[in-house]
Amino acid sequence: MSVLVVGLSHRTAPVSVLERAAVPVDDLRKTLDELHRAETISEVLLLSTCNRVEVYADVARFHPAVAEITSVLARHAGLPVSDLADHLYVNFAEAAAEHIFSVASGLDSMVVGESQILGQLRSAYALGTEVGSVGSVLHDLAQTALRVGKRVHSDTGIDQAGASIVSVALDQAAGMLGSLDGRRALIVGAGSMGALAGATLMRRGVTDIVVANRSVDRAERLAATLGGRAVGLTEVAAELVDADVLISSTGATGLVVEADMVGARRARPLAVLDLALPRDVDPTVGRQLGVSYIDLEALRAGGAMVSDDEVRAATRIVAEELSGYLAEQQQLAVAPTVTALRARANQVIDAELARIDGRLPGLDGAVRREVADAVRRAVEKVLHAPTVRVKELASTPGGDQYAAALRELFDLDPAAAESVAAVKKSPGVPL
Repeated sequence: MSVLVVGLSHRTAPVSVLERAAVPVDDLRKTLDELHRAETISEVLLLSTCNRVEVYADVARFHPAVAEITSVLARHAGLPVSDLADHLYVNFAEAAAEHIFSVASGLDSMVVGESQILGQLRSAYALGTEVGSVGSVLHDLAQTALRVGKRVHSDTGIDQAGASIVSVALDQAAGMLGSLDGRRALIVGAGSMGALAGATLMRRGVTDIVVANRSVDRAERLAATLGGRAVGLTEVAAELVDADVLISSTGATGLVVEADMVGARRARPLAVLDLALPRDVDPTVGRQLGVSYIDLEALRAGGAMVSDDEVRAATRIVAEELSGYLAEQQQLAVAPTVTALRARANQVIDAELARIDGRLPGLDGAVRREVADAVRRAVEKVLHAPTVRVKELASTPGGDQYAAALRELFDLDPAAAESVAAVKKSPGVPL
């Protein structure tokens, strides 16, 4: 298995780096093409969200491919390769498959269990298929990941986490403020949690919404869907003066809202919902008159966040699906060798039948067919056990060595023209 993932996410990079590395929708095709043209990359899929940028690729050589992908990402972000490399993670083969299954399941998200990533992965796969950068290897991987993600969300309660967090937080805000109708809300952060918070606020009757974000363009896109306004982070203090609810989830590594920024407002109630990890808001704001502060720890204590049992259940599903996927891939890897062995046997049979035809030109047609059938049956019986067994052994540790032994013993080349032709004619063998 030669799948490689190179990426950065909220776990490894500050929001300032993630914003520079993120690939805008208008640049996705160009970046995919640049990656696909690399000599060491045969297939590529690009996943770019507000919290992660990941390149999945089927590669011929590991180290050159890592270097090429890193170079493209760094060039796009406008950063030296050495600076970006500090925030990158690299997974290969089994680890790459496990990673994409975890991502699709929401286990690697900022808010564990959020389901938006599943749609984002589906869009990335669709674009890769459309531009021709996704072939059979990444097709199988992405389709399996999407199916695993769906199974995790349907078989566990993990997908209720994000919505539960926002809903419970707003329930507590309503308990402090009374009805949320007619209230003014300030959302800090235009990522997936900010979007979820905005949609939930609208359902609760809040129509006066301001979105603040480091990237004002991204804030404007979210604000447009909410019928609100967009501002930069430098304007948060001014907007807090008239806000009734503050919801913050930026993914920043340091405080975004300092205590003195809240202190500038008039003496009126303010519900502060800090949904970031680590915190966005200085917790001491809760000591100020009329300010109520709620963070993820408080929500977890109240049972709003996904439980450890749900995470364990989701992790078990990922492990189970990963085991099945790897076994299937190992068996598929053996298929060209088995096909090449059968192609070699057919060559030998055809050569021997041609020799009989030359020596016995007057041989009766019925007799000739009976001889040919007998020879083919004999060869098929001889090959049956080893070909079946090598497929079974392929899914065991070191199983690829058995196929390698067949290639060495019979001097096989699965990539030879006659073998490839035989593979194409074999039903159920993906190309």
